[in-house]
Amino acid sequence: MPAVPFHYVDLRAFSYATEDEKRVETALRTLVPADAPIDRAETVGHHGDRIVVFSARIEVADGMRHVLDRFATLPDLDHVLEELDERVDDNCALFVRLDKQAAFRGDVRLGHGITLRAKVEAYPAKHDAAVENARETLSRLATESS
Repeated sequence: MPAVPFHYVDLRAFSYATEDEKRVETALRTLVPADAPIDRAETVGHHGDRIVVFSARIEVADGMRHVLDRFATLPDLDHVLEELDERVDDNCALFVRLDKQAAFRGDVRLGHGITLRAKVEAYPAKHDAAVENARETLSRLATESS
């Protein structure tokens, strides 16, 4: 993939009190390059339970290519393409939720647990232009991974 039409990609996963932090971090590492730093922040839930937030921001083109290559293995990529108009907000950000359990096993699937937010390059910075840029990129990914 030559050009990466994203400014950055953010990934975030929560580790709740009943979960093993290392497993949640491993799930997030499934999607990011090996050398990408993962930030860890502790917070407290509504009932006083501990929540650890793992997050990574990928801003380098090679790193974003890595994330997109992992994303290309998504079996439901066509489903994401169909929903792009709803998945891209007015700030030109693409949102996808991925399955944390599947990621821990090394798979990429739609689901709950990991949030992917990619800021789409669009000039002018309008929703329709961002959707079109995201569509071109994801369509190319779907074609290349077939």
